[in-house]
Amino acid sequence: MNPAPAAVGHRQLLRLAVPIVLANLTQPLLSAVDTAVAGHLPGAAYLGGVALGALLLNLLFWGFSFLRMGTTGLAAQAFGAGDAERLRDTLARALTLAFAIGAVLLVFREPLVSLGVSWLGGSAQVQSLGRQYASIRVLAAPLALGNYVVLGYLLACQRVRQGLAVQVFINLVNIVAVLIFVRGFDWGVAGIAGATALADVLGFALGAWLLWLARTPGLPPLRLAMLVERGALWRLLRLNLDIFLRTLFLQLAFAWFARVGARLGDVTLAANALLLNFQTFMAFGLDGFAHAAEALVGAYVGARQRAALLHAIRLSLGWALGCAVAFALVYAVAGGAIIDALTDQPALRTTAREFLPWAVLSPLVAVWCFHLDGVFIGATRTRELLTSSLIGLLVFGAVMPFTLDAWGNHGLWVALMAFLATRGIVLGVLLPRIWQRLARPIT
Repeated sequence: MNPAPAAVGHRQLLRLAVPIVLANLTQPLLSAVDTAVAGHLPGAAYLGGVALGALLLNLLFWGFSFLRMGTTGLAAQAFGAGDAERLRDTLARALTLAFAIGAVLLVFREPLVSLGVSWLGGSAQVQSLGRQYASIRVLAAPLALGNYVVLGYLLACQRVRQGLAVQVFINLVNIVAVLIFVRGFDWGVAGIAGATALADVLGFALGAWLLWLARTPGLPPLRLAMLVERGALWRLLRLNLDIFLRTLFLQLAFAWFARVGARLGDVTLAANALLLNFQTFMAFGLDGFAHAAEALVGAYVGARQRAALLHAIRLSLGWALGCAVAFALVYAVAGGAIIDALTDQPALRTTAREFLPWAVLSPLVAVWCFHLDGVFIGATRTRELLTSSLIGLLVFGAVMPFTLDAWGNHGLWVALMAFLATRGIVLGVLLPRIWQRLARPIT
């Protein structure tokens, strides 16, 4: 295992980033396929129910996305330092934590699902379908969370093609299974949820097999004392706590957005859910360059290479900006066609088109916070991530009542844009801390 190179050029960055972009773009296909299938079931309640159930699962699962981010930051620094044993131990600790959290979610499945769907709101039929979807899909929680660790580790080690292969496999399983379960067996919402859970399980099996094949020979046996070593475990938990709270604030903002949208009616709720698929695709696309920045920044911090670190931040940000412009153009030109592909219901199509301009604007507003998230994660500066998300949530809560009263659902989208913009501004102000507050200077 070699330390990070002295610097990265455009070709090297794209060789790392493009497979990550493709891998990331496959992840929202799980929800997008579910949305598309539900959007062709009779009535807006089916789409609303799947949207609520998927949002709750995103709150539960992505609330623990620190498992991916923390793994990438710590493993990338071990990779950059050429420490194979520390790299292996980081993976083992993260997987143990993922399985433990997943087991807790299974134990408390029923109250979590019931209370979560009730809090999100919607009509009685929407809530019933949402509970059905979430109760089934959460059964795969331990392995779904394990997939975050596997992906984070592969990104940290810059084995991005393997990460892409796992994500493509997960989505192929989901697509085939959802068609069989819903179109073939007519299992409705239960079939949609079951297909996604099956994809998570088989995806983890493939990822674990790839990790086993790529293991470093000759390492000392993994010992329990090393797995629970106080200093390393505390660092993992401290980083993960910061990222957990940061992600919690993000999810609270989007849950708040959905809850307020639900009060505006089932059609508005479903239309917003359609447009949040645009947001999700954009987020995962932009996060491809952010994840490349995570791997590079972490490797250069581990290798103590200051010039390469600063160059990687600038280069990856430039490409992320270009990607954001491309997303905005695609949504402006083809947004209506994408909406039509996601649903065949006239009322939903009309309402979604009314609010489509916000999906067009979103990439240009969000690119800053998405990319800087990756930079700070790679540097394991997680407290700044927590700070930016908290301030963003406070801004969202302060702005939303006024904009909602003035412009209805348009005002709700204005508040969401303010949330994204605030996060980017705060992270931009705090960016110099990455190289100014290291324990000792980077060479």
